[in-house]
Amino acid sequence: MTEPTCPIETRLYENGKAIAEDFAYDQVAGLLEKHPDAVLWLDLFDPGTDDLGLVAKDFHLHPLAVEDAVVDHERPKIDRYPQHVFLNVYAVDIATKDSTTQFGKTEISVFVTPRALITVRKSASDTSKFVTRWDADAELGADGGGVGFLLYGLLDAVVDGQYAATQRLDTSMDEVEDRLLEEGGAPRAVRLQGVEQRKLLAALRRAVAPMPEMVGQLMRADLGLVDASMRPYYRDVEDHAQHTVDDVDHLRDRIESLLQADLAEQGNSLNDTTRKLAAWAAIIAVPTAVTGYFGQNLPYPGYEKLSGFLVSTAVIVSVSVLLYLYLKRRGWL
Repeated sequence: MTEPTCPIETRLYENGKAIAEDFAYDQVAGLLEKHPDAVLWLDLFDPGTDDLGLVAKDFHLHPLAVEDAVVDHERPKIDRYPQHVFLNVYAVDIATKDSTTQFGKTEISVFVTPRALITVRKSASDTSKFVTRWDADAELGADGGGVGFLLYGLLDAVVDGQYAATQRLDTSMDEVEDRLLEEGGAPRAVRLQGVEQRKLLAALRRAVAPMPEMVGQLMRADLGLVDASMRPYYRDVEDHAQHTVDDVDHLRDRIESLLQADLAEQGNSLNDTTRKLAAWAAIIAVPTAVTGYFGQNLPYPGYEKLSGFLVSTAVIVSVSVLLYLYLKRRGWL
């Protein structure tokens, strides 16, 4: 075997325990032959076409699946091929800092062959989550779980990460909710934060929505990936995935309701302001109408003098500027 040029990680598992790790790619064939009951985990980070072509030749991977593994932003899915199963999933993460919510996701393409689990990561991510999960659940693979055991650990870590991201977004939304429901409507920055969270939820849902169905398909008997001992654990992953989807849908409805409530509060505040202005206009209209009807034009201090003209002009300008600044500060202009 020729060595791929991209960074790789390797581990060999037998009966749920790692018996070799961080070995070169050219040792894979010998180790699999030496340990007929062992299964391989091979991870490739951002491989090129030649790297995947090498692996595809050695493990008989279908060209269409290899093409999907190279192209970015493929939708989450599962495809069956004669020699293997292909999955595309997203590991997601949400971090909140300084009232800003940041969303990150790592696209992972997975080839499931009879004796190897091959993962292709298209962006940098922490693979220790998978390794830790496999090591912690080593007893699950002791009964000959094989590749199904490795696939379970991978999916469990991905789904748990999706659920944790949903919970962090839920917590972040609590703060937005309190500020969106302020009297008179929330400031524009808060509304923009709510809109941003709505976008994040849409992106998160695209990653998590297909997961329950994908896990359910993996448990089909004709695939032969999940034996009776592993089936309850896959059902647990499926249940967690469905719970995550339900929470995301709930959060989408929640943020939509909050934005609508804020819009209604802005309308109420505008109506209140309009009512006040109309009341003052009615009050001012009475003396204006009376004096206008009778043509009243009474002398004032400085009448028919230059000083009077300058004083009246200064009063008009000063009152207009003060009124403008007041209305500007209240956000009416």
